[in-house]
Amino acid sequence: MSAAADALPAFEQFLAQEHGKDLLRFLTCGSVDDGKSTLIGRLLYDSRNVFEDQVQAAAKASRNRSAGALDLSLLTDGLRAEREQGITIDVAYRYFATAYRKFIIADAPGHEQYTRNMATGASTADLAIILIDARHGVLAQSRRHAYICSLLGIPHYVVAVNKMDLVGYDREVFDRIREQFSTFLESVGVHGAYFLPLSALAGDNVVQRSSNLPWFRGPSLLEHLESVVIDAHEADTGFRMAVQRVVRPDDGFRGYAGRIVSGSVRPGDEVIVLPSGLKSRVKRIPTFDGDLQAAFAPMAVTIALEDQLDISRGDLLYSGRPKPHVAGRFEAQVVWMDARPLDPRRRYLLKHTTQTVAAEVTAIRHRVNIHTLEQERAEFLDMNAIGVVELLAAKPLFFDQYARNRATGSFILIDPETNATSGAGMILQPVAAVQRAGPVTAAERIARWGHRGAIVRVGIRPALAHAVERKLFERGCAVVVLEQEEAAEAFKRAGVLALIVHGEPDLPDDDFAAAEEVIRGLEAQGILRTKDLLTEGEGI
Repeated sequence: MSAAADALPAFEQFLAQEHGKDLLRFLTCGSVDDGKSTLIGRLLYDSRNVFEDQVQAAAKASRNRSAGALDLSLLTDGLRAEREQGITIDVAYRYFATAYRKFIIADAPGHEQYTRNMATGASTADLAIILIDARHGVLAQSRRHAYICSLLGIPHYVVAVNKMDLVGYDREVFDRIREQFSTFLESVGVHGAYFLPLSALAGDNVVQRSSNLPWFRGPSLLEHLESVVIDAHEADTGFRMAVQRVVRPDDGFRGYAGRIVSGSVRPGDEVIVLPSGLKSRVKRIPTFDGDLQAAFAPMAVTIALEDQLDISRGDLLYSGRPKPHVAGRFEAQVVWMDARPLDPRRRYLLKHTTQTVAAEVTAIRHRVNIHTLEQERAEFLDMNAIGVVELLAAKPLFFDQYARNRATGSFILIDPETNATSGAGMILQPVAAVQRAGPVTAAERIARWGHRGAIVRVGIRPALAHAVERKLFERGCAVVVLEQEEAAEAFKRAGVLALIVHGEPDLPDDDFAAAEEVIRGLEAQGILRTKDLLTEGEGI
């Protein structure tokens, strides 16, 4: 038997052992210069999870900065601007493993202007390490990051009181910070946080327990990370999969592709489709390597049903209880990330699961004072502000409360003029539609659809009229194609865009380009409020 054959069982055993390890995703956050990148560098270096060439590159960069000794923060800060300024700007992801567990680290920036990047890194974390500089104590950014982590539903917390070497490893300093910050954490719903004194620069209590802290008997940071019990991320909502693409390679197959965000599904299981409410059973879960007997979160799969149903992108397949909410008006907590303040008078694009719809903030309930956690009245939300708002989407969404399901209960708001992500939201609850007396006014129609009624003549080619209709419909507009002028005025008075197939075409032959030109003309005339920035054909 060859040496390679002899080694095969051991190799397979190693792969099976690696595959059997569970995965912990954790985030490091806190105020600027609290030592987050240095802590991660120390963790990687002392646990022997960095390659020699990485250490050499960091040592060379350290000498260039006249730092002398190896600057461990350079093992995570990879952008040139980060290395030049000695700060973290973007979220840096690092992977490492020990004999007990695999880890994915998200090293978040501490500067207030990069809070939006921190929220991105926290959205998938199982555990948050909140660093506090022992010299400075609890700062506003420490509270802000902890509050955002609590809003995003992170279940486990480590409060690392760093730079204990600079305060002489004084126990009173640690106890004072623990007492102060534990009170704040309790007020935002965080219970059972693990407080740990350490020095990332000196390596105290990071991988090995330190003799410099004899008064602290708890495990080191790595020991705690290896032993913390990871809560199963089985959302309390059953099976959920938003359809991202209809797969139709030939006339004999129709499948619905998407990512399962919670629960599991098997052939024969009954599923319900929203918004139609129609029911069917799973016929197959096909893959390139053959059909699956079961699929579960967070797998990306294609599901074939027994019945031929009208299902498209943005629809939701679900089973189990409770039933998802179907509503266009809801209340949500929002972390505002844009330098341009949230303005209830402006319209936004709302990205939720696999669909993007027009939406408006109908009310700002309150803004949270990050220092006192008091609820303050506000007419707008500045950058990095956190508040509770009421939103109205152009069409109903299918969602669960964020506390039950992080995937179906979250969304982002997009500025339609810049296409920038303006805010991240966590849905609290649906809001009952406001009952108003009297006829629907023109102002209400404009607020709902983002346009006023108008008659638009687009030429004799039906393909062009339907291209314009499709693009406007997908952005939430009320639009109809007519061949006769008689009913056009009635539609206009009702606030509908009436596209009339009439006259000789004076636009390019390309229907897509011509449709874009028609829409730009509507915007120039002030009929439409925002530009058409929706995209199609996104992959899984």
